[in-house]
Amino acid sequence: MQRNFPRIVLMLGNVVVGMTVLGPAGMLAELATGLGVNIHETGLLVTYGAVVLFIGSPVMAWLTTRIDRRVLLVATLAVLAIGQAASALTSNYFIILLLRLIMLAIGAVYTPQAATTVALIVSDRERPSAIAFVFLGWSIAIAGGLPLVTFVATNFGWQAVYGALAVFAAIIAALLFAALPKGLKGQPLSSQSFVAITRNKRIMVILLVTLLQTSGQFTVFIYLAPLLKALTGAGAAVAGGFFAFYGVVGLIGNVVASGIVTALGTQKTLALFLGSMLLGLTLWSVGAGWLPVMGAGVFFWGFGFSAVNSMQQARLVAAAPDLASASVALNTSLLYTGQAIGSGIGGLLFAHEYFHVIGFVGATFVGLACALLAVMWEPSKPHHK
Repeated sequence: MQRNFPRIVLMLGNVVVGMTVLGPAGMLAELATGLGVNIHETGLLVTYGAVVLFIGSPVMAWLTTRIDRRVLLVATLAVLAIGQAASALTSNYFIILLLRLIMLAIGAVYTPQAATTVALIVSDRERPSAIAFVFLGWSIAIAGGLPLVTFVATNFGWQAVYGALAVFAAIIAALLFAALPKGLKGQPLSSQSFVAITRNKRIMVILLVTLLQTSGQFTVFIYLAPLLKALTGAGAAVAGGFFAFYGVVGLIGNVVASGIVTALGTQKTLALFLGSMLLGLTLWSVGAGWLPVMGAGVFFWGFGFSAVNSMQQARLVAAAPDLASASVALNTSLLYTGQAIGSGIGGLLFAHEYFHVIGFVGATFVGLACALLAVMWEPSKPHHK
């Protein structure tokens, strides 16, 4: 247990970050009512936040490259705790938005640096599965966090959600301080690190796959609850159930990916789970309005999403270990860019009541990611005895 404690706490930090980033998706209606705005404007909390995360992830990776990882990650979660607490004390949309942008500008550093930090404290062979484990935090944030956000916001109000998140972030910050050793530092980064990445074709293809698949899933995911209501009349309880189902199967998918990646390799594992996402979004789109088919779609979509992100990070670390801090930060940046693109497109389509179109747009993005992976497939290296 003591050996695994650091990676467990790093994973829990991703739960905090995941709930901070995605929290509004679980309480769009409550936020809209409480802040006196419409659903589209509430969705912009995610869109604008994703833009800040896109910029912040590589910039913060560069600015903090020489800072002790323990100090950096603990300070990041402390800022999130303060920002969540302040958000609980106001009901002004623009103040909530400003606080969110500040939180996410700082919080952008956590996910990529958690991945590179765990890579520093495990063996090369353990690295892909350790990174996948740390990324489980995002699955848990969706599986347990978003249904909990929906429940608390519905029964106790959206400000109670912010208060609870503040306490949670503070607790994990304290545990992280206790769990990580002093003096952990990654490979120093410079502007040349990012220039080197742009010249690396393999890394650029990996990053583009991230952008396409994330844009696709967030076209639908951010508006999952209002889409369910618009298409089927389902209320908050069903939406919470779908969030939980999505997250639980994502958790299972990531565990499966962690178990098979050593045998199959990251590329084949990625293809398997990216294909699952495409199948899921296609089923959601074709079955829009029929809950059983939409539920089947969420199963396959959810099964793939977390494993895909884990495999992408593991591929980047393997592609160029010396550039890992920069490439993983850029990958995270593109995850958030995809959130901005997807939530922006989904919000516009939702505002114009193109409810059935949203799923097909999302599936098209993921289909393009699958096509790019197939076109740029790298043959397996032969094993020499």
